[in-house]
Amino acid sequence: MAYPMEAISAYLILLVLVFAVWEAVWKGIALWKAGRNNQLAWFVVIFIFNTMGILPIVYILWFQKKARVAAVKKMIRKAKR
Repeated sequence: MAYPMEAISAYLILLVLVFAVWEAVWKGIALWKAGRNNQLAWFVVIFIFNTMGILPIVYILWFQKKARVAAVKKMIRKAKR
């Protein structure tokens, strides 16, 4: 069964649009977190490379500074005084 070229093009455009939105959301979150944590190297790498959201997700899950951990350690230090 042959598909008309217009149908294939419509699906391809939809697929590209979905991937672009996916990448933009994850990239935006990761760039915001890298900027807030003063991690310039991560900010530049995430900004330059398009990895369909994989690199931003890796950064968010494993490499961002853990603000909560730092806040808890700070509270513990204050409580010991």
